[in-house]
Amino acid sequence: MKKIKLLIVDDSALIRQMLTQIFNESGDIEVVGTASDPIIARDKIKALNPDVLTLDVEMPRMDGLTFLRNLMRLRPMPVVMISTLTEKGAEVTLEALALGAVDFVAKPKADVSHSLRAYADEIVAKIRMAAQAKVKALETNKASSSATSVVNDSANLGMKRHFKTTHKIIAVGSSTGGTEAVKQLVKNLPRTAPAIVISQHLPLAFSASFAKHVDEASEMTACVANDGQLILPGHIYIAPGDQHLLVVRDGARYACHLNDGPPVNRHKPSVDVLFRSIAENVGSNAIGVMLTGMGADGARCMLEMRDAGAINIVQDEASSVVWGMPGEAYKLGAAHHVLSLDKIAEKILALVD
Repeated sequence: MKKIKLLIVDDSALIRQMLTQIFNESGDIEVVGTASDPIIARDKIKALNPDVLTLDVEMPRMDGLTFLRNLMRLRPMPVVMISTLTEKGAEVTLEALALGAVDFVAKPKADVSHSLRAYADEIVAKIRMAAQAKVKALETNKASSSATSVVNDSANLGMKRHFKTTHKIIAVGSSTGGTEAVKQLVKNLPRTAPAIVISQHLPLAFSASFAKHVDEASEMTACVANDGQLILPGHIYIAPGDQHLLVVRDGARYACHLNDGPPVNRHKPSVDVLFRSIAENVGSNAIGVMLTGMGADGARCMLEMRDAGAINIVQDEASSVVWGMPGEAYKLGAAHHVLSLDKIAEKILALVD
């Protein structure tokens, strides 16, 4: 079996040592080298030709984002960010995902030996996934595109459209690659669009930053969902990173309900939890959208949505970073439409017109 060749880039010798031990015990991942800063990493990439890179953000001589921007422009390859789960870390990590990083994991802590096995399982799974992910060269103007240009794109697509119904709900599930896919989706929807509810696999520390990025990308108004919050057209409600989001009936209206139950499919929030609530409480008034993501969360309950009368769209394999969740939904027969990411908003507009 051909092993995945991995290069670890981190200025902490302890972190490099911990990660090397984790990966060398995996059986199918070989740490071919480590680097304490991007300058060393640049030379080792040329010499060792790794399949995947793990990358810290704060390093000497060149920060991780600058290095990542250059790497994705000149020598695109799968990168998994090693992030701090703080508000500042969230902003930097979301920018790294916008630059082309495949995914991220939390920085391991030296004092969490009791949970190291779960951490090892997570990071090994993400490196395996990254080795199979689709990586594209960074467009020179992509990373610096302003919120204004995104809003203008939205306006050009259809701000003059008016919908015959306002009680539709668009339910979106996403994971790996989803932070950028969600932004791409909503930038092409006008402020008159039906409400959108989103379950994206992210930690709590990232929720507010992600909601801000989504809000800036769309004519619609995005926020982290609150318990009991009424669901209104033109608004986007994002599950907080430590609770499940459900849609419930409030008389003739819909409302958000947050649930602090255990993880489902190892995730909290879980797409299955959101989609089941949509099947039970929204039915044929719903449009389901499954975007790029690793695993199978949401696939089973997307089929329940279809059985309840919802129309479902899954992102196609070619445009997905990882065709896990959408692929599983497709295999179960949950999808009515399989579309590239840039065609999904157009299909939604057609379905609600």
